[in-house]
Amino acid sequence: MFVGGLRVRLLVRDSRSLKDKRQVVRGIKDKLRQDLGVCASEVDALEDHRQAVLGFASVANEASQARQVLEQVVQRLRAHPVAELCGHELEVLSFDELGSMD
Repeated sequence: MFVGGLRVRLLVRDSRSLKDKRQVVRGIKDKLRQDLGVCASEVDALEDHRQAVLGFASVANEASQARQVLEQVVQRLRAHPVAELCGHELEVLSFDELGSMD
């Protein structure tokens, strides 16, 4: 079993309030959960109305599958009409590697 993690930094253009930002973030998370089956959460910059940092996770039988799903997330975010992808980090680990981190 493999677990992939993705952290993305987004600039939410035209956001004038936290309510505006949260509406965009909620739409992104819901759509990607529905379409790609990833888990998603806002993980940083919670009080910044123009910046969003999101974390995504994917679990798969093969490392390449987990990586492919998360790369699809990146591609979709690059094409997002309101949020600009400013950077991302992607890592895939085997479940055994996660267990040895104790």
